Amino acid sequence: MIRNLLVIVLLVGCSLGDEYHQHHKPSPGQKSSYVVNEQEKTTAYWVNQAQNTLKSIVNKKLNTNNAKNVIMFLGDGMSFSTVAATRMYMGGEEKKLSFEEFEYTGFSKTYCVDAQVADSACTSTAYLNGIKTNYEVIGLNAKAQPKNCEAQLDHDNWTESILSWAQKSCKATGIVTTTRITHASPAGGYAHVSERDWENDHEVALSECDPEKVDDIAEQLIYNAVGINFKVILGGGRANFRNNTETDEENQKGKRQDGKNLINVWKNERSQLGKAEYVWNKKQLADIDYNNTEYLLGLFEADHMKYNLDVKKGNLENEPSLSDMTSAAIKMLQKEDGGYFLFIEGGMIDQAHHYNYAQTSLDETKEFSDAIALARKMTSEEDTLIVVTADHSHVFTYNGYPARGSNVLGAAEVSDMDNLPYLTLSYANGPGFAQSFEDGKRVDPTTLDMANHKFQYPATVPRDKDTHGAEDVGVYASGPMAHLFSGNYEQNTIPLIMAYIMKVGPYATDDKCASCAIMPVLMLLLSMLIITKLLK
Repeated sequence: MIRNLLVIVLLVGCSLGDEYHQHHKPSPGQKSSYVVNEQEKTTAYWVNQAQNTLKSIVNKKLNTNNAKNVIMFLGDGMSFSTVAATRMYMGGEEKKLSFEEFEYTGFSKTYCVDAQVADSACTSTAYLNGIKTNYEVIGLNAKAQPKNCEAQLDHDNWTESILSWAQKSCKATGIVTTTRITHASPAGGYAHVSERDWENDHEVALSECDPEKVDDIAEQLIYNAVGINFKVILGGGRANFRNNTETDEENQKGKRQDGKNLINVWKNERSQLGKAEYVWNKKQLADIDYNNTEYLLGLFEADHMKYNLDVKKGNLENEPSLSDMTSAAIKMLQKEDGGYFLFIEGGMIDQAHHYNYAQTSLDETKEFSDAIALARKMTSEEDTLIVVTADHSHVFTYNGYPARGSNVLGAAEVSDMDNLPYLTLSYANGPGFAQSFEDGKRVDPTTLDMANHKFQYPATVPRDKDTHGAEDVGVYASGPMAHLFSGNYEQNTIPLIMAYIMKVGPYATDDKCASCAIMPVLMLLLSMLIITKLLK
């Protein structure tokens, strides 16, 4: 009896297994250009591959140096699925992005104090200030409620960034981004605001706060102690620095309503201390005499910078790449004897995901990887720590059962329910919903303009923009004490580890040099004198 039951169970199990494989194998119609590596068919290939990996792990020698320099790369919205899909975009499942070559990896948890799914404001406060805070809040602790004017004015709520710690230990500092320089991620390094949208005085007024009392983010970059000391500032967002009665170099109107031109203020102030250069296009950036320039401000767009694919397809010569800006920033800072801390954001990964532009987001991730590879070539692992991470995930899915080597931007297989192809890449929500469904039925996505890099990939819930995701993100580290980034930890741990390795902030061991200690005070006094002259 028992024997007969076992036979029945085995038969049922086999039939279920056959049914599973029939329903979930790649569609016969989905052809791939992938050329099979014959060695992959052998046992020896995979055994040797695993043994070589193990050997490299066993033979690792810890770099226990302290870091003279730290470069932190932030891939905004760079989820694990984004990284994996970018490998295929670059040519194959076995490919690695530059930072996947790093020896040490970890995971960080990204939630805000008041939210399960984070935004770029609370996360920037975590990974740059070491403090978790509320959704939409930057540089303030969680006692500060979003959009609360008085909370921003209370200095007891202020948090201090690792860029500030670095400056106090006589390190040079800089920020680079492909978004507005006043956007949430870079703002975490220098600003204290209870609403991330307060990038200019007009936005402050719209929230019924007094712009005379509540400083906007652009003002804080120009006047605050941390912003004053930045050696290099590169990104987009010119409009937040000019009045709405002015137009910029590309005939775009400013957004300020207080009559200030903060770019001119920056030029006037910094020129009192050394050679200061303001640039707005790629050629000007390339022509900088880095050895003899003390301060560099580059604002290359009125808003966010353009997507890399827009630049390439439109032959837009004015737009520097993230690699161009990375190279410029390192050249500006590497001449500093005391070392430096540099924050670099690939911010358009996130922007493309929000609009369900999957191809564009993967391309931005590739560009981000290229900039990291360049930074590694320009620096030494002996004295420079490079940390790569993301602030949060996205509801971006790499799915289906496509054959090995299939085009990641194309169809995975035909659905066994509606007999229509579905794509390997999709979103849980976002604007891609509009063209994905018609009369309650799914549209065949292969009939749409998928060749367009701004094709909106399918989404299952309609939204004007897709949302972030809540899962952990990766942390990749190379250089002095990079092994400390292994494991799973809260996101706010990241700047503390960097500070420990760099010996700044809570872990500073040497006396602050007098010139560094008094420089912020002198700069503030200089700012007040210039403002007084401008107002007369």
